Amino acid sequence: MVFLKAFLVGGIICAIVQIFIDRTKLMPGRIMVGLVVLGTILGFFGVYDTFIDFAGAGASVPLLGFGNTLFKGVKEAVDSDGLFGIFMGGLKAGAVGITGALLFGFIGSLFFKSKMKG
Repeated sequence: MVFLKAFLVGGIICAIVQIFIDRTKLMPGRIMVGLVVLGTILGFFGVYDTFIDFAGAGASVPLLGFGNTLFKGVKEAVDSDGLFGIFMGGLKAGAVGITGALLFGFIGSLFFKSKMKG
C-alpha cells in the first residue's frame, strides 16, 4: 500500500506539473523554482511533513520535497548557529541531492551530446 500511495501522489504531482508546462507559457525552469518555493512555504506552515507521512517518497522526492528539505535545514541551522545558519543550512541539508544531481548530470554528459533546440 505504501508503494501505491507513493506512486499515485508522485504521479499526480508530475501530471499537474506537465499540465503547467503544456498549458502555460511558463518556462520549465520557472515552474521548477515555483515548486521548490511552494515546498518551502508548505514546510514553513507545517503542512508538508504530514503530506510526506502520508505519501512517503511520492511527496519527498519531487521538487516540492526538495524545497521542504531546504526549509528544514535552514530552520535547524538558524536555531543552532543564529543568523549565519541562513547561508549554510539549506546547502547542508540538500547536499546529498545536489551532489547526486551534479554527479549524474556529469556522467550523462559523458555518454550523450547535447544539441540546441531550434
